[in-house]
Amino acid sequence: MEIIKLHYPNDEALSNIEPSAAALGFFDGLHLGHIDVIDTMKEIAEKRGLKKAVMTFDPHPSVVLDPKKQRTTYLTPFDIKMKKLEELDIDYVFVINFSSAFAGLDKDFFVREYIIGSKIREVVAGFDYTYGKKGSGTVADLKQYEEFNTTEVTKHELADDKVSTTRIREYLDNHQLDEANAALGRAYDIEGIVVQGEKRGRTIGFPTANIEPNYRYFMPAKGSYAVTMTIENDDTLYKGVASVGVKPTFHDNARLTTEVYIFDFARDIYGENVTIHWHHFVRGEEKFDGIEPLIKAIDSDANIAREMLKDK
Repeated sequence: MEIIKLHYPNDEALSNIEPSAAALGFFDGLHLGHIDVIDTMKEIAEKRGLKKAVMTFDPHPSVVLDPKKQRTTYLTPFDIKMKKLEELDIDYVFVINFSSAFAGLDKDFFVREYIIGSKIREVVAGFDYTYGKKGSGTVADLKQYEEFNTTEVTKHELADDKVSTTRIREYLDNHQLDEANAALGRAYDIEGIVVQGEKRGRTIGFPTANIEPNYRYFMPAKGSYAVTMTIENDDTLYKGVASVGVKPTFHDNARLTTEVYIFDFARDIYGENVTIHWHHFVRGEEKFDGIEPLIKAIDSDANIAREMLKDK
C-alpha cells in the first residue's frame, strides 16, 4: 500500500499514479458503515480494472474548524487506520493535510485539484459526505462531473440506529461496549506498551499489566471489562479483565490508567507491545472502604469475565 500525502497548494507529483476507484471519508473507526463504502469501491475497482484507493484527511477537520470542540482522540489513530486499510488490500491512500487554507477551498477546486488531479475515475462516498468550504459540496454535486462516476452508499443501520463514529464514541462513553462492537463489526482494540506501575496488584493476588496506549485513543469509560490481549510476536490470545480508571480506593486525583489482569499468566512482559481487545462491560469504577472489599470485587470481576469470554 502506498500512502500519498497531499497538501494545499498541491505540489505532489502524481505522474506515476495509476487510475483508481476511491472511497472518500475520514474513516475513524473503520466501522460497518465505512466498510460498506470501501467494499463498494473495491467491487467497482475490480470490475473496471482500477487501483483501490481511499482519500482521507489528517488531522480531523474539527481541529481546524472548531478548536473548542476539536477531536484529539480517535477510535483508530492515523497509524492504526493505515495498518487496517493495508489489511483491507488498499493500493493507495491519499492523505490530504486538513489546514485552514485547505478548509477554505471552493468545492469545485477541491474536486478538480484533488479528485480529478489524482486520476480518480470512480468515486464512492457515504450519503452524508461533504467537502469544500463549509462543507458546501455534497454527493449530489459529485454526480454532476463527467470526469468520473460517483456511487452513493446508503447509511448502515443497527436496531434502527445509524452506525457512525460519533455514536460509537457515545456507546464507549456509556459502558455500551456490546453496542459499540456491533457497530464496529469487531471488538474495539487499543495498542499499547506494558509499563511499570504501582505493583500493588501482585500484593493482593491479582498481578496486572499496566498498559500505556501508544496513541491518542478514545478510551472506554471508567470501569472493568472482559478483554482478550495479544502480545507482539506471540500468537496466543490471552483472556483477562481490564480496569480503566484512577484507582479511587487509593488515590483522590490520579491520572487515568489501564491495567489488565491476565488469567493464568506469570510472564514478565515489561516493555512489550500489546493489543487489548475489549469484549464486554463488567461494572463501573467504584471506591471501596478497604483492601478486602476490593479483592472480593476483583475476584468477582474475574469470574464474570471468564464466563463472558468462554467462547473466545
